[in-house]
Amino acid sequence: MAISVVVADDHALIRAGIVMLLAAQPDIIVAGEAANGAEVLELVDEHHPDVVLMDLRMPGLDGIETTRRLTADPINGQHGTKVLVLTTFADDESVYPALRAGAHGYLLKHAAPQDLATAIRRVAGGDAWLDPSITGGVIERLAHVPEQAPDAGELITVLTPREREVLALIAQGLSNRQISEELVVSEATVKTHVARVIMKTGCRDRAQVVALAYRSGLIRVS
Repeated sequence: MAISVVVADDHALIRAGIVMLLAAQPDIIVAGEAANGAEVLELVDEHHPDVVLMDLRMPGLDGIETTRRLTADPINGQHGTKVLVLTTFADDESVYPALRAGAHGYLLKHAAPQDLATAIRRVAGGDAWLDPSITGGVIERLAHVPEQAPDAGELITVLTPREREVLALIAQGLSNRQISEELVVSEATVKTHVARVIMKTGCRDRAQVVALAYRSGLIRVS
């Protein structure tokens, strides 16, 4: 089945270019175009696309707040619309708020056209995607995330089903390579999932991730 996409960008010329690129992909269709967050919400409610290609800087309702509303909406959760950020901004003030808001992927506009299509397919399939140029910064920042102590059960509710699956496999002692084999995804994709689990839960390292899995009841001692 074709992957349906809503393209959100406040610049009409950029939207037209993106739509033209996606039209060349046999498995991707554009369900609608939006110039701001309010239009995104209307289109998602109408078409229930697989992916929203989300610009961050838009007038009115920006991309981060729109992402937050989409991922927090239980009705949208049932339809499974994913958010893939497509932006020119690679600064911390853009990347981390977007990921915390629930974005499933982050791609910079200087990426190659084939990367855009690949990222859409990965995100639509339930995987995560981080632009290679920001991955190093994300990992570096994770090393300095302070320990937090909210309720473990509440912490894991911010994770997607795939991220909880990765969390459970980490807690079972599997390496990234073993997780990639178990889930039939690339090791790079697993690393992205692990990074998102650590960031979204506030854990400092894999040891804290394992502890969280047991404290939350996701993994039980037999």
